[in-house]
Amino acid sequence: MENQNLDKSVISDQPREIPFQESVPCKKSKRNKYAFACSLLASMTSVLLGYDTGVMSGAVIYIKEDLKISDVQIEILVGTINIYSLVGAALAGRTSDWIGRRYTIIFASAIFFAGAILMGFATNYGFLMFGRFVAGIGVGYALMIAPVYTAEVAPASCRGFFTSFPEVFINGGVLLGYVSNYAFSKLPTKLAWRFMLGIGVIPSVFLALGVLAMPESPRWLVMQGRLGDAKRVLDRTSDTLEESKMRLADIKEAAGIPQDCQDDNIVSVTRRSSHGEGVWRELFLHPTPAVLHILIAGIGIHFFQQASGIDAVVLYSPRIYEKAGITKDNDRLLATIAVGCMKTFFILVATFLVDKVGRRVLLLSSCGGMILSLLGLATGLTIIDHSDHKLKWAIVLCICTTLSSVAFFSIGMGPIAWVYSSEIFPLRLRAQGCSIGVAVNRAMSGAILMTFISLYKAISIGGAFFLYTGIAIIAWIFFYALLPETQGRTLEEMEELFGTFFKWRSTMKELKKNKVESDGSAQVQMGNSQP
Repeated sequence: MENQNLDKSVISDQPREIPFQESVPCKKSKRNKYAFACSLLASMTSVLLGYDTGVMSGAVIYIKEDLKISDVQIEILVGTINIYSLVGAALAGRTSDWIGRRYTIIFASAIFFAGAILMGFATNYGFLMFGRFVAGIGVGYALMIAPVYTAEVAPASCRGFFTSFPEVFINGGVLLGYVSNYAFSKLPTKLAWRFMLGIGVIPSVFLALGVLAMPESPRWLVMQGRLGDAKRVLDRTSDTLEESKMRLADIKEAAGIPQDCQDDNIVSVTRRSSHGEGVWRELFLHPTPAVLHILIAGIGIHFFQQASGIDAVVLYSPRIYEKAGITKDNDRLLATIAVGCMKTFFILVATFLVDKVGRRVLLLSSCGGMILSLLGLATGLTIIDHSDHKLKWAIVLCICTTLSSVAFFSIGMGPIAWVYSSEIFPLRLRAQGCSIGVAVNRAMSGAILMTFISLYKAISIGGAFFLYTGIAIIAWIFFYALLPETQGRTLEEMEELFGTFFKWRSTMKELKKNKVESDGSAQVQMGNSQP
């Protein structure tokens, strides 16, 4: 085999000319079943976060009664897993560059398994918090690696569909958590919450076993110089062999590997290039305009996804229903199952729309619906707070707007944040760039969950949701102004869409114009070559 020494770090810094490609709807080509299966398995790691979020909404009722803890301690217990997950997210980028995307997924499952065991056998508040810390690290790993792996395996025609799977499984996990709450609510208080939390070991075991059947990411293989292995994975995960060759050529160019390196070569690359050193410098100290725009978009979409208060709606829904007038524990837990069903149904709808209508349409529609729903929920809760008797219409309004807010979130803001951030970062920055997005996402989620009870006690529960409504309005403006459409582009083409910030529409028009001109020149050359 030929052995070549390449320093990719000095090759991939210059932007390259890539012709504009029109959107390629998923329906024009048959979905690759192998890529579908790989994406499905990888995305199932997200069920860990979903289950923890859903189950904790009901478990805290019994934990508070059993351990005799305060509302402040509940806020800390509920919210800190998101802060702990920052550790996992921060480590996941470097870990996945070192040991590969596949083994990082297995590692995430193992950590969460340990955390679930510790929480299930916790005897006091401190022990329970330690279990949350361990589980949180596993959640951070899982949230970062699932969309990265899926985006790198999926063909461009169906990448949006495949990379929305993590959010599908988060919602599925939330629903499972709600069902677990209701199923174990009949047990004695000391056993109920321990079974609710401890049963989380089951999905982590199945995930670790399933991932063993997956191939490694082709882009990671190229970064390690294993071109032959990458070609075999691309042949199986692309729609056609021609697409496989184009994807390999694009990845090699992005990685700085000469095109004349044959597919059966194992190329030796420098340590800095293959394991991600120098990435933080390029992201924060000396970013190009394109990288800065990408970083703002990637951080912003995750910030606003959580700052709009969706986790407060999902995790504190039993308290919302209590404030709305539903007082029995079983009735509140049963009502939360409706929230889980609504989230799961609409995320499934979103997966089939994301490659057909585009990211921006879903994102803006979703955010607009969230604004109206949160406004309605805030209004209903405020009216109930200021009424001295039970208002059935206001209770119905609160229930309906709670369901509509999670429905609108799940059809756009939920999945698109993961789809968008996993596809816009260049190959050399992708793992660490996505880990930053996950870190911001979890930090905001933790901030919302750790302040919600204190916030609604200070400004009323209606006032809290009026605040979230205002944040959602700012989010809509941010999405509209700064986020270009990425539908139908290959991962290697993304960088040229960014860099002009608020003027990205002019950039897209110029790319479209260049595409038409290049197509015309190609047709003329073909015509001249005819006898």
